[in-house]
Amino acid sequence: MVKLVLIRHGQSEWNLENLFTGWTDVELSPLGVQEAHEAGKALKAAGYTFDIAFSSVLKRANNTMKFALEEMGEWDSVPKFYTWRLNERHYGALQGLNKADSAKKWGDQQVHIWRRSADVPPLALTKDDERWPGNQKKYQDLIKAGEMTIEDCPLTECLIDTADRVKPYFDEKIAPEIKAGKKVLIAAHGNSLRAIVMMLEHLTPDQIISVEIPTGKPLVYELDEKDLKVLNKYYL
Repeated sequence: MVKLVLIRHGQSEWNLENLFTGWTDVELSPLGVQEAHEAGKALKAAGYTFDIAFSSVLKRANNTMKFALEEMGEWDSVPKFYTWRLNERHYGALQGLNKADSAKKWGDQQVHIWRRSADVPPLALTKDDERWPGNQKKYQDLIKAGEMTIEDCPLTECLIDTADRVKPYFDEKIAPEIKAGKKVLIAAHGNSLRAIVMMLEHLTPDQIISVEIPTGKPLVYELDEKDLKVLNKYYL
């Protein structure tokens, strides 16, 4: 049996302002910083250590991982890997908009469908929009480095789209580490972590809709090393 720990980043500045965040690279709020430190303290108190850690390329997740590992005294010793494939779901044309204002414009029911359904993406961006990752230096640099292609830059995403980009990375990079018996930490986002939960628990699109992962609370999966069958799960 091996343990995998998932941490959804602490509250971000845009969470606080009730804005659709997605791939926008915003900082943690003061509460989010506190949540990240508390996650590290809880892990240390429970005797956890890690052999390897993974995060998205967004600083709210990066800093959550950093503060948690610092609290554990492991920031300098644990190898860390960053990938766009663990980014939050891209909210398309909703990104940066206030959630309450969006509900007034498009209706509560439509916005609820965009937010909570597994297979209905929000309105798409156009490629001349500054919110499209293909227009942003961070992703242009990743394209130049060969870590992604311009076709990987989404105009919008539903949860299933997010799962489709998370799964290859999980299968090729993360799962082999778990199966090798390594203690793995993943610090990411609500929807990229829900994609992992969906894979681990073999949930249907209808089942994953009701799954909500709180910010800053370490979620522990106890897994069989051979086939990654879930033996137990709980929050610290």
